Amino acid sequence: MLLLLLGIIVLHVAVLVLLFVSTIVSQWVVGNGHATDLWQNCSTSSSGNVLHCYSSSANEWLQSVQATMI
Repeated sequence: MLLLLLGIIVLHVAVLVLLFVSTIVSQWVVGNGHATDLWQNCSTSSSGNVLHCYSSSANEWLQSVQATMI
């Protein structure tokens, strides 16, 4: 029984760490001159300069859900 409780505690700590890492990381998907995160999609030039950044979604309800997730 104690081993089961210890396993549940370790699982919860691991989920908490993953939650913090996923919200702290500034860019989730990066590649081919394109970077995407929770709030915006950006395209970059080959030298690394940001060309265009667009909001991830124009829907107000989706942005409120994204803010609640954080």
